[in-house]
Amino acid sequence: MSKIIALANQKGGVGKTTTAINLAASLAALEKRVLVVDADPQGNATSGLGFDVRNVKTGIYECLVDGVNAKDAILHTEVEGLDLIPSNIDLVGAEIEMLSMTNREKVMKLALEEISRDYDFTLIDCSPSLGLITVNALSAADSVIIPVQCEYFALEGLGKLLNTIKIIQSRLNPDLQIEGFLLTMFDSRLRLSNQVVEEVNKHFRDMVFETIINRNVTLGEAPSYGKPALLYDANSSGSKSYLNLARELLQKNSLTKMNANQKSVN
Repeated sequence: MSKIIALANQKGGVGKTTTAINLAASLAALEKRVLVVDADPQGNATSGLGFDVRNVKTGIYECLVDGVNAKDAILHTEVEGLDLIPSNIDLVGAEIEMLSMTNREKVMKLALEEISRDYDFTLIDCSPSLGLITVNALSAADSVIIPVQCEYFALEGLGKLLNTIKIIQSRLNPDLQIEGFLLTMFDSRLRLSNQVVEEVNKHFRDMVFETIINRNVTLGEAPSYGKPALLYDANSSGSKSYLNLARELLQKNSLTKMNANQKSVN
């Protein structure tokens, strides 16, 4: 199985990068081969996995703009089975430089085509925007995980994102699926958090992951040490939540595969 999943939401601070890093590390801990593609100019997934963005010489920018082979951009993290294609601030200019390219919305798809087969999962950490790089990520992906924080204005802007996904499905990537909505930064003590959970479940029903990511100190501290939560504190509730999410994702995909096989037999 080789699956590309984009993590997208044009709203910042919803837990995209935290999810990319920790879901990837959890999948690797469950013995899957995983690649994280940092498609955000801030490079937080890069630094969160232990690399200094200032020292990145070859990353996703060079793959998209200069046609560098993606294999030459791969870095091996300290988590066995988890690799990274890094990013840095150069990526800010990529959207402008890609405007004159033919098939500019599918540059990332072409760049990842060869190497994604070497992994069970490729997770693309998108920037908080719906620009050309995010469109590229959604065009390259098989599915998208949409993190939604359990805070005020949580559902604001989701309509715009879902509309973008529909446009991409109709024009660029008809096979793109929504993997699920992931509730993040949940605090059971707050009535608002519980209301957001109810609201999201009411709107999106079985498209919402059962796993909810609680607000957790470890998830906030781990990136400053360049480690996923699993390496920083394996016993924290944040680490356990992302392991549960990884298991849920694997179970969901094995069921989907089983159903697809049954259909083809029938």
